[in-house]
Amino acid sequence: MAIAKDIDNPTDVIFPPGDLYSDEPPLETYLHLQQMMLLFKCLEWWWRESNDFFAAGNLTIYYSPHQRKSEDFRGPDFFVVLGTERKPRKSWVVWEENGKYPNIIIELLSSSTASVDKGLKKQIYQDIFRTPDYFWFDPDNLEFAGFVLVSGEYQPLQANENGWLWSQQLGLFLGVYEKQLRFFTSGGELVPTPEEVAHQEIKRAEEAKQRAEEAKQRAEEEKQRAEEEKQRAEEEKQRAERLAAKLRELNIDPDSL
Repeated sequence: MAIAKDIDNPTDVIFPPGDLYSDEPPLETYLHLQQMMLLFKCLEWWWRESNDFFAAGNLTIYYSPHQRKSEDFRGPDFFVVLGTERKPRKSWVVWEENGKYPNIIIELLSSSTASVDKGLKKQIYQDIFRTPDYFWFDPDNLEFAGFVLVSGEYQPLQANENGWLWSQQLGLFLGVYEKQLRFFTSGGELVPTPEEVAHQEIKRAEEAKQRAEEAKQRAEEEKQRAEEEKQRAEEEKQRAERLAAKLRELNIDPDSL
């Protein structure tokens, strides 16, 4: 634990360590946990080759200007910080992270948290965190909204024709798909989970195998037809030769016919 001397105050000022543990309670329901993990897995896979971001869910953010763990902390359900080292953290301590706050926050609404997420937390994220993109989503009734910070105030984002909202910070759309909040590329493609990628690869492999088997079967059928054609041609030749021989027996030249 670091100890600093205050010139104006002889009392030592004790700063808490930067590896503070998260203080957040469990998520409301299994749906909330599933949704949080889905967002995390998708973004981690999509940026799997990047090392300059930190994504987390249900993790405490300590932001006390006095650098005290006992005051000024919040735990967004999901947040992303850009331009930082990609490494595991027990919590996000602003004064240990060069003063960085999340670039995007997503809160998962519930009956017990909705009013705080839409009121107090939104105000904190706007006025103190200055987080550029803020979204909320209710896994139960699928309520979904997003805001972008403009001149210090959150302005509602306008949905596109699919009902998706654009996150300038992530360079991705967010939208409801099969009753879950998902990421989409600017081209409209769903950002998959690693499991979905594996499933797609297995499906493509099975389809390729099936196409190969069908091609092999067609080749075998073509070969069989060719052999049948060859056999018919041989039989026609033999019949012609027998007919020619019979004609010669009758003193008829088959070539003159």
